[in-house]
Amino acid sequence: MMRTLTSMLMFATVVAVVVALVGFASAANTPNPAGIAAAPESGSLGGPLDSASRVRYESSRVQSFTEWWQMPVLVLACVLVLAFVASMYRRDSVELKRGIGILLALLRLVAFAGLLLVFLDIQKRTETKVVHRSRVLLLVDTSLSMARVDADNAGSARRIEQVTGALRDTALLESIRQHHDVAVLKFDSTAQTIATLPKVSSAGKAAAAGNSSRSDDDTASAGPAIDWPAALEPHGAETRLGTVVKAILDEHRGAPISAVVVFTDGAQNAGAEIGAAIKAAQEAKVPVHAIGIGSPKQPTGVRVADLIAPARAYPGDGFPITGYLQSRGLAGRQVTVELQVLDAANQEKSNEAAIELSQHVTLRGDADVEPVKFDVPGLESAGRRIVRLRIKPISDDTDLLDNEQEVDVDVVDRKSRVLLFAGGPSRDYQFLRNMLRRSELAKKGDMIVDVLLQSAQEGVSQDANQILDNFPRTTQELGEYDTIVAFDPDWRELDLAQIELLEKWVGEQSGGLIAIAGPVYTDAWVQEAAMSTLRSLYPVEFNRSLLLDAGRYGSEQPWPLEFTREGLEAEFLWLDDDAVASQEVWNSFDGVYGYYRARGTKPGATTYAYYSDPEAATGDRKPIYFAGHFYGSGRVFFMGSGEIYRLRELDDRYFDTFYTKLIRHVSQGRLLRGSKLGSLLVERDRYVVGNTVIVKAQLSTPAQQPLEVPSVPLHVTQRDRVPQTVALMADPARKGMYGGQFTVTQEGECRLALIHPDAPEEPLTKRLQVLMPKLEQENPQRNDKLLKELTDGTGGELYLGVPSAIGAQSVKPLVAQLQDRTQETYIAGRKDRDWEEQWMHMLLAFIAGCLCLEWIVRRLCRLA
Repeated sequence: MMRTLTSMLMFATVVAVVVALVGFASAANTPNPAGIAAAPESGSLGGPLDSASRVRYESSRVQSFTEWWQMPVLVLACVLVLAFVASMYRRDSVELKRGIGILLALLRLVAFAGLLLVFLDIQKRTETKVVHRSRVLLLVDTSLSMARVDADNAGSARRIEQVTGALRDTALLESIRQHHDVAVLKFDSTAQTIATLPKVSSAGKAAAAGNSSRSDDDTASAGPAIDWPAALEPHGAETRLGTVVKAILDEHRGAPISAVVVFTDGAQNAGAEIGAAIKAAQEAKVPVHAIGIGSPKQPTGVRVADLIAPARAYPGDGFPITGYLQSRGLAGRQVTVELQVLDAANQEKSNEAAIELSQHVTLRGDADVEPVKFDVPGLESAGRRIVRLRIKPISDDTDLLDNEQEVDVDVVDRKSRVLLFAGGPSRDYQFLRNMLRRSELAKKGDMIVDVLLQSAQEGVSQDANQILDNFPRTTQELGEYDTIVAFDPDWRELDLAQIELLEKWVGEQSGGLIAIAGPVYTDAWVQEAAMSTLRSLYPVEFNRSLLLDAGRYGSEQPWPLEFTREGLEAEFLWLDDDAVASQEVWNSFDGVYGYYRARGTKPGATTYAYYSDPEAATGDRKPIYFAGHFYGSGRVFFMGSGEIYRLRELDDRYFDTFYTKLIRHVSQGRLLRGSKLGSLLVERDRYVVGNTVIVKAQLSTPAQQPLEVPSVPLHVTQRDRVPQTVALMADPARKGMYGGQFTVTQEGECRLALIHPDAPEEPLTKRLQVLMPKLEQENPQRNDKLLKELTDGTGGELYLGVPSAIGAQSVKPLVAQLQDRTQETYIAGRKDRDWEEQWMHMLLAFIAGCLCLEWIVRRLCRLA
């Protein structure tokens, strides 16, 4: 009975040791619930807040077990060793006293246990506890619909001002930061982080409780001062609520997110459906709370959606003006539309219009556009005119600020001089020459055409005002021209002096260059090292290769042009009166057969259209067909091939319209120079809200020398009449040239005024038209249905208006719905090698001691 009890005791001891070691190793292998990397990211939002250390002992051998059967085999081996020792000493200790047998068995088992510990490779590690704070993500809608003023808003505040007021003037952020980190992001089509505010520390709470005024010592707890109205100014052309919420949750996957709070009107008009965001939130187990901003009522009113007028007119010639009216909720109502033409020079002195016209218009249904056309009679004197289209106010119109638009028309008393420079008589060259010449002879056009055909024999007859034998060689000769249309010329026939003259004509004299690539000469001159100055004029980077024809491409079928957003908005590429009608024409165009392959556009250049053949693409880079840029004070436009004549298959007038508008566009820098002290240039006169306006200025002193100052101020005034100052910085590569940019954020008129340091009383001025994107004006009312679907699907709350979420009368305050999801994790450090060495020495000494003691006892007891 005693032998059995002793064997059971030894068996239990060994199994307990093994189980303890296995449990210890399993605890060391516990997965990290937050997916934390091997080292903490200090200082990041939601990163480690507090840290503490603990010592862990683990078995590296057990950690290396990857198969289910390895642990049972180890336990079985321990049991077999136990059985072997028990049976051996049961046989050897038959004639010994019971205590001696038990002692020998224990010594042998302890020695085997020591060997087991050596096999298990016990290691000592110091683990660091890291606290990952709970965080709340605040998403603020900054699409253009958030800039609306709702008619039922008594305070007449824009929608976004309700949000910025809550962030700036209430305790919302401070209340959330009592338990969470806060990230504030703005979104429209994409999301961008505006501020990361950490949880308020205990010291900060105590300071706030003891003193209502915040001292400098509390800055770390309070976070940086943020200009919320400036940071959250709406200018997004789309609202992609579903896409953005899903992307944010994917980006923060695994982090301790308490909730996503969205300030929005719910006017989703692009991107993924809201179901994608709901599914992502359900998978992440993160509720989405929505604070609905704006009015749920459909607005009523009428607006001037667009106003189109020619950029230039000529004395005595009349010109058409077309306004587009858009109404909502007023179908069948009649309004009076007034047109005024004012002299810009005398506008500040007198409001009396030079011409006044009016029409009565019956409004169409919701979102339909009603065109209103006026024929302005000829103006006798040159100068800038302001054309103002105005809708007389009617009842039920909730927003009178959009009832008026203005455009500038410059009446110029000289015609544009065009040089057609061609390597050979291509079809585009011939059709354009004939079109310009017919218009010139009929005295209806605004252009005079000269030609230089390199392949023509001397004395050949061509239908043009003047036929050149050589490219101009003097500044005076080249200065006669406003535009050069280059049809695949052989630039190598120009000497270096002529190339330098051309470069200065474009960069310093605001010349316009239309450069059309072709299959004959382009590839040859592009490879020439001496053509570097000429290559710099182009808005594209060329592929330079030792192989000829490296840039040519042709297809056996035509491929249509794929316009970019900038191309669709560029009025000089419209083939009809408005963007929609023009796009219909381009869509019906079969396309072109080839293009010259460019590597890409240069910095600051704009791509307007691509060649759509998928086989012509290089990776994800589509082949460029239309591109343009400012070069100094001039404009350069690149075309991939000379095949615009194919538009004549649709209608002859489309070819004429294309080249007429394009030539006027690139030459306007020379034709519209309004002051002897300089000129103010922009890429176009019409922009969409959210676009970036690139501004160039060429300035000189009263002595006609390039102006040399570090910067000049440009005053930008948009519809709210609040001036903004933009600094135009000097171009270090070109004296007298200045450049800068700004973003248009409001629909309607945008006025530019550049203050010349030598003549502050005579600013250079420019007027732009800014249009609202169609997506953001179709359904501007608050979408409660969509927001309810989002919150119900994710377990969040829907608040209709800011007061319902944070007001004193709120039934379910937003802050109370935000659960603290702070996580604690332990990060293993390096193993303690000094301890490991000491431990192995101790184990070896212990094992050796047990075996020696066993041997001594056996010898004393005269056992074999």
